[in-house]
Amino acid sequence: MKKFTKWDYCQFLLSSQINYTQTYFADHSEQFSHDQINRWMRTETLTSQELRQWVQKQVQPSPKGYVLFDDTVLDKQHSFFIEVVRRQWSGNAKQVIKGIGLVTCVYVNPETDQFWVIDYRLFDPERDGKSKINHLLEMWHNLLAVTELPFQTVVIDSWYASMEVMKTIEKAGKIYYCPLKANRQVSESPAHPYSRVDQLNWSDIESEQGKKVHLKKFPAGHQVKLFRLVLSSQRTEYVVTNDLSQDSANDTQEECAIRWNIEQFHRELKQTTGLEFCQCRSQRAQRNHIACAMVVWMRFNQLAQQTKKTIYQLKQGLLDEYMRQQLRRPSISIYPA
Repeated sequence: MKKFTKWDYCQFLLSSQINYTQTYFADHSEQFSHDQINRWMRTETLTSQELRQWVQKQVQPSPKGYVLFDDTVLDKQHSFFIEVVRRQWSGNAKQVIKGIGLVTCVYVNPETDQFWVIDYRLFDPERDGKSKINHLLEMWHNLLAVTELPFQTVVIDSWYASMEVMKTIEKAGKIYYCPLKANRQVSESPAHPYSRVDQLNWSDIESEQGKKVHLKKFPAGHQVKLFRLVLSSQRTEYVVTNDLSQDSANDTQEECAIRWNIEQFHRELKQTTGLEFCQCRSQRAQRNHIACAMVVWMRFNQLAQQTKKTIYQLKQGLLDEYMRQQLRRPSISIYPA
């Protein structure tokens, strides 16, 4: 009997189109039983190390590279017994839902307009006691000490705009851009009291070139450049950077736009790898499923870059031969016998 491996499970996730359960896998496999698959899912221990093995082979580094940090929630609204599921805020759903929190790190090469996921962590404070910021910092130290990819700029979400994160990035000599929540307290000078960023007054020049401010609770004399980006009539974003030479709101908006690469990654990961559809109850099985889904996305991403196709075209293209065969010789005919 052939031994079941992670590559067998990854191949299943890559090939399947709508059903990603162990039962469906076993029903269509000539080599593996449901018990074999389930035993492997519950006992194997896969981590982000599986992903890093692929990263080293695929990433095309750039000294002008970007590193992006963000999180997403895997929707488990109808799952009541999965160990790692917890209620948490979903930016996609715009409400608190039951799900699995996933903190990710993406590397962007702006010269080739390509990106790769290079690390991730599961948000599971009941078991490891770590916050999302703890996970970000853990990935950050791994990025510097192990991955050693060259990069210049870090783009993060407002959730991670803490003093600890920002000072850590500054200590490494890197530039960051991060949005602030509207109620974040800032001061324009020692003589001015703190006020919310959305209540500051902006001259025409400041609207174009930004203004230097001090964030509350930061060390005395510490300054960042604040920009007000009017994205629509109903949406204004406040962004800070430690690049005090930055003097263009338009350029700042372009820097922040790089962040959408990680949103694209989250969308592709969920829609092409079956990331959210594992029904296993044990947290170990869920972790193994997510680790394999990451590897599958990396393979799709590699092929997409080589073939100049989208990941969706590659996934849906697996059905092309089936459709041709069915049109030539239908398994179920529309015509009565």
